[in-house]
Amino acid sequence: MARTISPRSTLILALFIFALAAPAAFAQKDKKKNSDTQDVMERPRAKKEEVKKIYREWPDKDVAYIITNAERDAYKKLATDDEREQFIEGFWQRRDPDPDTDENEYKEQYYERIAYANEHYASGIPGWKTDRGRIYITFGKPDSVESHPTGGSYDRPSYHGGGSTTTYPFETWFYRYIEGVGSGIEIEFVDPTGTGEYRIARSPDEKDALAMVPGAGLTLSEQLGRTSKADRIVGGSSGYQREQDSPFSRLQLIADLSRPPVIKNAELASLLTGSGTIEDNPLNFDMRIDFYRQSDERVVTAFTIQTENKELTFADVGGVQTARMNIFGRITSVAGRRVGVFEDAVTATASGAELLDMKNRKSAYGKTVPLAPGTYRVDVIVRDINSGATQVKHLGFTVPKYDAKQLSTSTLVLAAKLQSMSDAPAVGQFTIGQFKVIPNVARTYRKGEPVGLYLQVYNAGIDQTTLRPSVDVDYVLLKDGKELGKMPEDWRGMSDAGQRLTLARMITTDQLAPGDYELAVRIKDRVSGQSLSPSEKFSVVQ
Repeated sequence: MARTISPRSTLILALFIFALAAPAAFAQKDKKKNSDTQDVMERPRAKKEEVKKIYREWPDKDVAYIITNAERDAYKKLATDDEREQFIEGFWQRRDPDPDTDENEYKEQYYERIAYANEHYASGIPGWKTDRGRIYITFGKPDSVESHPTGGSYDRPSYHGGGSTTTYPFETWFYRYIEGVGSGIEIEFVDPTGTGEYRIARSPDEKDALAMVPGAGLTLSEQLGRTSKADRIVGGSSGYQREQDSPFSRLQLIADLSRPPVIKNAELASLLTGSGTIEDNPLNFDMRIDFYRQSDERVVTAFTIQTENKELTFADVGGVQTARMNIFGRITSVAGRRVGVFEDAVTATASGAELLDMKNRKSAYGKTVPLAPGTYRVDVIVRDINSGATQVKHLGFTVPKYDAKQLSTSTLVLAAKLQSMSDAPAVGQFTIGQFKVIPNVARTYRKGEPVGLYLQVYNAGIDQTTLRPSVDVDYVLLKDGKELGKMPEDWRGMSDAGQRLTLARMITTDQLAPGDYELAVRIKDRVSGQSLSPSEKFSVVQ
């Protein structure tokens, strides 16, 4: 007989089962909660890597005075020590004056300056932190120093107002030239506390210990009653006769000295290595290389870079229309070793009225480098500073070997300007021998413009009767291979140096129709019988 379970028994059984299951359910819930809590605690945290002290202090201690703002910002964004190490290596490489040597002369000299500053300029603070230490580390040893270590009685120079006074200890440093700052730079340091900590003076009066003493240490103007010491504060009536002593000039000098030293065309140099980017608006320029014998082992190699002024951007600078270019060139041997570098800035200026005529002209830059005979490559980059237009050119060339027994010549140069320097020092850009020779790189002349011709002849035979070279020279003008005319050279009065003869002549184009021509120089040595006929082509335009 089936047993019937009462509703009351069913309820008791359900409660019993719930009682058994509840602890397990709550235990499972607590376990999950504890598990979640544990996971959060054990979860890896985003930790910022601690920068090592040596890398943290490097931009603000080691190179505080020479690092640029852009370099400092880039350094702060680096995440690893490897990146920082690579940055530091590149930092010094950009300043290495001779990358082809194992030593970095700039880096070695820089740390030597720090050591010197710490030894000689410390005054309660490390020497590198003082004003004198900063200037010495940044710009090197001054060309001269006027030192007054104890101060005392002092006669002012006339350009500081004259008169006698008493001064604090002070020093005046003089630099003939600081790139990016200027020429004839005077920096005055004053120690008003007597602690040995000299500070850059913002006024010639800072060293005056009697400046605040009524009636003492007066300038000549103050003695005559024309001005008073109060006028020194406003800066106009103390008798200063030099613009460099004015308050604004002093402040500008201090600002210029506070900037990192110039890295010569570091950006342009980087473009030659392929790490930079050339703008979409290339600057067109022409380039040529000429050779002049200097000795058996050296040849003067002349690089000429020429641009059309209409390619340049002129900007108003103080009411004068000015175009500026930066030029950087690197010469390397076939083995890849750097043998020479040239860098410069070229400026063309014109008034508003002259601007149109100036744009129809050309600007030229010249650099001469003595090289041994052999094969080389030159990489040149030119940038228009105002517009940013940039162009790079690479050119291989061979420096000739001149045989001491062979009749030979320099490069035949067709010049835009040919001027004798006999009455002036033969120095400066484009000066070759006793002449200033500016090549016309494009070899294009307007009708009526004279064609300058310059050529050196080497190893001409000596006539034993006259003891002078005996050479016949004819200038021959050709068009389409046909001879149009011949002009003999009269050697009387021509300059010569031993067995070197110099040809320098202006040839008129008044009678030439527009077109292409060729100018040949036919040379015959009467003594040895050797002959040469170098030539160059040129064009005449209307």
